[in-house]
Amino acid sequence: MLPGKYRAIRGAYRCCFGQWILCGAWVLMETRQREWEQRYREGKTGWDRGTVSPALAYWLDRDRVPRGRVLVPGCGHGHEVVELIRAGCAVTAVDIAAQPVMRLKGALAESGLHANVVQADLLRWRPAEPFDAVYEQTCLCALDPAHWADYEQRLADWLLPGGSLLALFMRTGGDGGPPFDCPMPDMRALFAAQRWQWPVGQALEVPHPNGLL
Repeated sequence: MLPGKYRAIRGAYRCCFGQWILCGAWVLMETRQREWEQRYREGKTGWDRGTVSPALAYWLDRDRVPRGRVLVPGCGHGHEVVELIRAGCAVTAVDIAAQPVMRLKGALAESGLHANVVQADLLRWRPAEPFDAVYEQTCLCALDPAHWADYEQRLADWLLPGGSLLALFMRTGGDGGPPFDCPMPDMRALFAAQRWQWPVGQALEVPHPNGLL
């Protein structure tokens, strides 16, 4: 492991216009939140398998997941959150929409499990301390590509030096979104070698029930 790099596994400032900038940011955040709340209300959650992704089981079986503090951004209904807790991880799960957050909290309580479940906009959220690993499954593809560079920087900031990013990059092969297409050449450019150390060998491919990778 090279110092300062991360492993990627595939997958009150002063400003005279500060008030306007801040208001604009809140409007964008509230718009994103309303859009995702509506998707959950209408059941437009085709990315949700309804169960744990085979990729997580694969990585857990091969001890690729640090049994420490793990962040799950864009956690949704949190199938992987439950599995990570049972594997011995201390999990923080974040989603912008209230519906999946409340549902996950209820499911954890019924199962006697605990996680730090937070409703927040990840493009504004800051954790109290960094994590040993981030499990990135469908958060990147849910964000407009205009926000990808910002999100990549945040992923690096959320990780301890030498931490692990376990990432699944959804490939839709189409235009528009969400989910937005995440072709591997673009992901290699986004998660550049100057900051991220990619694994050697063939990438793990996990077909999705909706026909996407």
